[in-house]
Amino acid sequence: MIKQKKTGQLIVISAPSGSGKGTIIHGLLEKNKNTWLSVSTTSRKPRTNDIPGVTYNFVSKEEFEKLIKENHFLEYTNYAGNYYGTPKGTIKEKLDKGMDVILEIEIEGASNIKKLVPEAIFIFILPPSLKVLVKRLKKRGTDSKEKILERFHQAYKEINEISKYNYVVVNDDLDEAIDKVDAIIKAEKCRVDRIEEVFVDTKEEEIHELLMEDEKDFDNEKLSEKID
Repeated sequence: MIKQKKTGQLIVISAPSGSGKGTIIHGLLEKNKNTWLSVSTTSRKPRTNDIPGVTYNFVSKEEFEKLIKENHFLEYTNYAGNYYGTPKGTIKEKLDKGMDVILEIEIEGASNIKKLVPEAIFIFILPPSLKVLVKRLKKRGTDSKEKILERFHQAYKEINEISKYNYVVVNDDLDEAIDKVDAIIKAEKCRVDRIEEVFVDTKEEEIHELLMEDEKDFDNEKLSEKID
């Protein structure tokens, strides 16, 4: 009955540091093999749980600024004193092949993407509370007290930006949060603006002709047999 667009969806996921967006994205990738995560580039130092080339592509500040001059990024921003950027790379190639592409980026970067690709799906992940957020930041054991305070104040500002997003998901229960984001992505595939063509197949035309026959010949059982 319908022919849908074969191109993939661009999915932008943002959250305050410590909200668990990385874990949610990992869960999404496990559930959906046709989904690809674009690995951002950053000038920040790797944490103990970071895997270069998987969580981020890590470069020095000087290298990052060189990449900016070379027009390497789709968008980039400076967050908490460090650069973060989305490489152009193979994003379009993946979308054209029908793969969904996830961008894990900060709010300013998401705003830049919205200007470039307004039809993208924008999802904001929230912690259950700011107290829980601070506990998660402390539990990491990777940041100084000053850095945690800086991230907390940044998170407070970011939470007031959720109106710029299409959806918000609270990461209270991890499995439930993953399921909600997965449901959002699946629902977006059913949007009317993803339909390229609506058509009537032959069988439906045949049914129409049968229904138009004289009433004396109309028999539900016979009609069902003909349709089957």
